[in-house]
Amino acid sequence: MTETRLETPRIEAQLPPSSDPFGEVLQLLRLNGVLYCNSQLSAPWGIELPHLPGVMNVEVVTAGQCWIEFEGEQPVHMPEGSLVLIPHGRRHVLRGSPGDKATRLEDIPVEKIGDRFENMTFGGGGRLTQVTYYGVRFDPYLADRLLRLLPDMLHLRTHINDGSWLQSTIQFIAREAQLRLPGSETVITRLADILVIQAIRTWIESVREEEQGWIAALHDPQIGKAMSLMHRHPQRDWRVESLAHEVGMSRSGFSARFTAMAGESVKQYLTGLRMQLAHRELRETTDTLARIAERVGYQSEHAFNRAFKREVGMAPGAVRKLCTRL
Repeated sequence: MTETRLETPRIEAQLPPSSDPFGEVLQLLRLNGVLYCNSQLSAPWGIELPHLPGVMNVEVVTAGQCWIEFEGEQPVHMPEGSLVLIPHGRRHVLRGSPGDKATRLEDIPVEKIGDRFENMTFGGGGRLTQVTYYGVRFDPYLADRLLRLLPDMLHLRTHINDGSWLQSTIQFIAREAQLRLPGSETVITRLADILVIQAIRTWIESVREEEQGWIAALHDPQIGKAMSLMHRHPQRDWRVESLAHEVGMSRSGFSARFTAMAGESVKQYLTGLRMQLAHRELRETTDTLARIAERVGYQSEHAFNRAFKREVGMAPGAVRKLCTRL
């Protein structure tokens, strides 16, 4: 007698669209702390920090003052309480005063207190400045849309004792670094991630909506909802018609508004998103290409390979090998 096998139907969880599409995008950054350094710098002093591709630099002046300088640009004053985020890891120089001689970072001795943590004491013995440095690594491909919008430097200023989020976070990090309790490394790296996210959020609030581009689209009630649907369910066969229906707009009105706000068509945005997600899967999992293709909305591995190579410039297998070596 032939046994009849009953297949269990696959049930897809019906999650409501997120009320924070920008938060979903930040999840794609996959921030990961690379280095934490607490610096005691005495005048005169200067430090030349190299270009670090794929690393966001976060520098906070917790005491004293200094200047930050990019090649070909005027020095920027950083009083106590300043936070500087350098999204593209651009080469720059920190100085106690304009004109102070700078020493390359790699030539300055440090005290190692862990794989990622160190203390630095450097300078000529004069007026003291304290700078806390964080290097936060990210995947440049996953962060591409956001990085294109961010300036070379975000400079935030606050009073270090004003009870602000910056002051509280810095104090928490300093305490963890000093006590060196079990799990301190994890706590500090997560808090450094928070500094990055808070800095980006503060920048968004400070610029005009027309300058935010794609970020303004994320905050739009209808376009942001459509983006969130694509973020949450990239495997679905999304069309302009179906997304327009989901957000209560006509097809033509939705298509035109999406392109105007996002800077690209619905199809281009969805393809780019799928490639971002596939890139993350290739980096973080050992799943087969066929399984990844299915999860990001392609019915065949061949179609996925062709689309991925067209968008990314490399075959999925080549990207996986490259990520394995990093």
